[in-house]
Amino acid sequence: MENSKQTTAQVQCFDNVAIDRSNFRVRKGEELKALTPRAFDVLTYLIDHRGRVVEKQELFEKIWKETFVSDNALTRAVKEIRRELGDDAGAPRYIETVHKRGYRFIAELKDVPADRLDSEAAPEAAISPASIELGNQPTQGPAVTRLKTPKVVAALVFAALVIVVAAIIYFARTEKAIHSLAVLPLENASADASKDYMSDGITENLINSLSQLPQLKVIPRTTAFRYKGQQIDPQKVGRDLGVDAVLTGRIIQQGDDLIVQAELTNTADGSQRWGGRYSRKVADVFVLQEEIAREISNKLRLKLTGEDEKRLTRRYTDNAEAYELYLKGRYHLNKLTPPEVQISVSYFQQAIVIDRSYALAYVGLAAAYHALALSVDMPSTEFFPKSKAAALQAIEIDEGLAEAHAVLGFAILFYDWDWASAENQFKRALTLSPNSADSHFSYAGFLAVLGRHDEALTEIKRAREIDPLDLRVNTLEGQFLILAGHTDEGLTRLQKTIELEPNYFLAHLFAANAYIEKGMYTEAVTEATSARDLSGGNAEAIATIGYALAKSGRPDKARIALEQLKNRSAERYVPPYNFALIHNGLGEHDEALAWLDRGVEQRDPKMLFLRGRAQWNNLRDDQRFQNLLRRIGFNQ
Repeated sequence: MENSKQTTAQVQCFDNVAIDRSNFRVRKGEELKALTPRAFDVLTYLIDHRGRVVEKQELFEKIWKETFVSDNALTRAVKEIRRELGDDAGAPRYIETVHKRGYRFIAELKDVPADRLDSEAAPEAAISPASIELGNQPTQGPAVTRLKTPKVVAALVFAALVIVVAAIIYFARTEKAIHSLAVLPLENASADASKDYMSDGITENLINSLSQLPQLKVIPRTTAFRYKGQQIDPQKVGRDLGVDAVLTGRIIQQGDDLIVQAELTNTADGSQRWGGRYSRKVADVFVLQEEIAREISNKLRLKLTGEDEKRLTRRYTDNAEAYELYLKGRYHLNKLTPPEVQISVSYFQQAIVIDRSYALAYVGLAAAYHALALSVDMPSTEFFPKSKAAALQAIEIDEGLAEAHAVLGFAILFYDWDWASAENQFKRALTLSPNSADSHFSYAGFLAVLGRHDEALTEIKRAREIDPLDLRVNTLEGQFLILAGHTDEGLTRLQKTIELEPNYFLAHLFAANAYIEKGMYTEAVTEATSARDLSGGNAEAIATIGYALAKSGRPDKARIALEQLKNRSAERYVPPYNFALIHNGLGEHDEALAWLDRGVEQRDPKMLFLRGRAQWNNLRDDQRFQNLLRRIGFNQ
């Protein structure tokens, strides 16, 4: 560790605090403070470099050196300093936190003679072992009980040994196996923010690998990533999520070098159960992830079978370049905006060119095409066949990929309208991954479309229990409750989702549907407008605005929304369902049915919602509408 060049004959002071480096002592006012060695070293290093921001990585390299720790060790050291010296992170007098960077010592220093601390030290502060003499009473200092016989000494020694042994047995027994874990997003501590894909990807890979262990519950990615970029207290997060331990850490990528620091924190008492620091080349990222996963499983005290070991270290490619392209694809796909999804397609395709047997890259590609067809106003005739082909290729390479079966099930459901085949794929996904929120979420969507509402609500509730902060799960649960006739309960779920993430447009869109069910059209317009603005102009959101305006007696304004869709259709695809919705709100039933007929021809996925949504109740007795439902596959 770098130390100040000041001599040990000096004591540094600031405010009413005095630091004696030669004796490792800290006094505040008249009180001696007991800092741990690491906290003392952090404090003195910050003092030596006062006035500038000391980066976290610098503190790790200078204070901990080769010791395996992550951010939480540094955070605890700074908290200890603040607690002992009475500093406040919100209004600092001594140590200032610079968000995502490090710390800066800001107090003004002055030097005083070294005897300051010694002269003020309380005489009873400590008793040296040398001051205890057998058979002789000391002549100075505090009174010490005379130990008259060797038997007394032996008894005391024996008693001390008993206490030590008992303590060892106690702590050995109290380190219980961990059965539930949250892997929080590893921080990208590189100077380059574009390396987020690597930190996110390694985090996701660890979650997926550890989730394969049947005796371990791992919080899914979507809930874990709600904490990305936040200053977190691992113990509090662990309690909030109901898990035994929390894994946190940071990643530094500099050229071809990759450094990962990770720490496992016990939720019960906030103690560090394990810390590790790994330095590898980017090309060795597979080995790095396997080592971390093994080390974590060991520290969790899990007894792994041979099959568990295989699951933990499973590789889907041995090509580091293909893997890095896949990570970039997942990173952009998870953003779920049209431009980002298109970027993800390119990365998945590049990964497949490098490794034709990379099953996960095909799954990513299938999921991206599915998102473009279902969520981004793209023609389903173009993207669902591509999604289906990519999913089938993934299954041909590796039949055991649950996600591949789920995305294939969606392609069959929304494009082929083959209910039996779709259900087989969703059930296969559940069999392969019964504790996956995605598997339950996917099957719930199928059941809701088919009108099997009780089953759908059971599945989506299970998905939420597994992944409580997943916005898709919470939003679709609200929608499924509405479809099942529990409109108020569904609206409450959607409002809770909006509280969780106010900018999630789908929750606002489905809340608009709930208000339409209740005949509250003004509120429906408000929510649909929020959905339109947050999504960048989603066509269904515009259509919902037009429908609600028409139903509330404002047909002129509804026609403005209709005109917006017509103008857009001259430049890009607009699903027919959206035109039909506004015409139906305006009472123009022939036009609405004509657009619905086009929707069936074009395999518009939203045709599957004709049977369940209240917006179409007025057409249910029309023979033409019933014929449409039969063409889709809904038997009346």
